[in-house]
Amino acid sequence: MSTLNVFYPRMYVDSIMDIPLDKLKQMNIQTFIFDLDNTITGWNSNEITTEVSDWFKKIKEAGFKACILSNNGHLRVYQVAQDLGIPFICRAKKPRRGAFNRAVSLMGVKPEQTAVIGDQIFTDILGGNRAGLFTILVVPIAKREFMGTKVSRVMEYFVLRRLKKRLQTDSYPFVD
Repeated sequence: MSTLNVFYPRMYVDSIMDIPLDKLKQMNIQTFIFDLDNTITGWNSNEITTEVSDWFKKIKEAGFKACILSNNGHLRVYQVAQDLGIPFICRAKKPRRGAFNRAVSLMGVKPEQTAVIGDQIFTDILGGNRAGLFTILVVPIAKREFMGTKVSRVMEYFVLRRLKKRLQTDSYPFVD
């Protein structure tokens, strides 16, 4: 993967509900590593919508494994993971690869069977790509977020602009 491509997801969708489960299953993706804030819940919230809760039931019924990988502290991540009935890793230090590798190991799968799903390019996508995982970028659930994230969103704008241009010209080489 070239230096710049490490910032691009393999797939870009509006929300987790738009993830093409059948297509991923055909690609032998068996496991999802989820970001928490603005991917599953709003920023700094433990509230899981009925739609998200139902979607997690759907992926489990379809045979997918899932876990949460978050830079947040233990209590918050634990509460959401417990409500969803999935394992978690907190204080992940994303985009470092170590926590991504621990999540793959925790679920007993291979990296090529794993997709990372998150709303941030410089944590979720960069970390997942560096760990050799399939990456899926989702549009953030809400505009409210951590101040540091707001700063990185300014830089993300340029990556997203280029990504959207590639998607419009069908020259986006990462979606299988």
